[in-house]
Amino acid sequence: MTSRIFNFAAGPAVLPEAVLEEAQRDLLALPGVGMSILEISHRSKAFDEIIQGCEADMRRLANIPSNYQVLFLQGGASLQFSMVPMNILPVGGKADYILTGSWSKKAVKEAQKVGTVQIAGSTESENFSRIPEASEIRIDPDSAYLHFTTNNTIFGTEWEKEPESAGLPLVADASSDIFSRPIDVSRYALIYAGAQKNLAPAGATVVIIRDDMLARSPKGLPTMLDYNTHAKERSLYNTPPVFTIYVMRLVMKWLLGEGGLEGIGRRNAEKAGLLYDAMDGSGGFFRPHARPGSRSKMNVTFRLPSEDLEKRFVAEATAQGLDGLKGHRSVGGIRASIYNAFPVVGVNVLVSFMREFQKKNG
Repeated sequence: MTSRIFNFAAGPAVLPEAVLEEAQRDLLALPGVGMSILEISHRSKAFDEIIQGCEADMRRLANIPSNYQVLFLQGGASLQFSMVPMNILPVGGKADYILTGSWSKKAVKEAQKVGTVQIAGSTESENFSRIPEASEIRIDPDSAYLHFTTNNTIFGTEWEKEPESAGLPLVADASSDIFSRPIDVSRYALIYAGAQKNLAPAGATVVIIRDDMLARSPKGLPTMLDYNTHAKERSLYNTPPVFTIYVMRLVMKWLLGEGGLEGIGRRNAEKAGLLYDAMDGSGGFFRPHARPGSRSKMNVTFRLPSEDLEKRFVAEATAQGLDGLKGHRSVGGIRASIYNAFPVVGVNVLVSFMREFQKKNG
């Protein structure tokens, strides 16, 4: 198969075609270098320009203040579940976590190995169908930080704005909606995100950390688990994921060319609106998992009247070039992931398929 289908997978996810085409051109030999991007040294002048350019474009894109470090790490967001408390949760201290899905539960599990974790809010009793209201969140003023997950890929919920932290440093796992809309980085103490949803292929994790948080890291941490190691060495203490960072730089340039976070935010709202409008107008045939006010613009999750119909829906959609629509095994149903690079035309094709499917099976 040489033609591209519509990739609704939750991650690794769709990348901009312009980025893929440029990477394809550079795969054999980078211009002026004579070697593939897969072959160049991470200590070379060519890569130094790539990683510094990626950081510069990211700072410009998200207006990242100068008192924040941008780190390119490995181990995925899952390693950050441990690195965050290891670095910024003092010995004998406690941290507040808000539970909104599977990934925040995993973050809690790892943090509990380091110190005391308090659940500041949770909607687990409602199968994570919504984000907690502000009145439901109880913050301990003596906690070291407040942690939340910005978007929940499995359940299809998303924070419309960050929670109020009552003065606590705010820490966010933004893996699945980072740079999908405008963000005020100055409101956060630390933001981390795996690359494979909105930034690049799998292999890198971006950490945006305020300088004062670096001072919290206790002495004696394993070298690779200390944020200061990577901040001092500009993410070059060891061999970084060269190709992933290279593609990430292309994605940063693409986002800037698409109108920045304001432009991509408008497009993402349009795409999600098309899908939710189609479901809300289906008379209950398509039922969103997430409640209005908590609906994700990145991962649209929904059910059909029966599991048999859901299996048929996925099979027929796949046959028509709409791939990756099967919901997560822990939730079931359907999940359409429509990250930054997913085209509007693909959403329109899915909506048309949904209407035809309902006519035949409703």
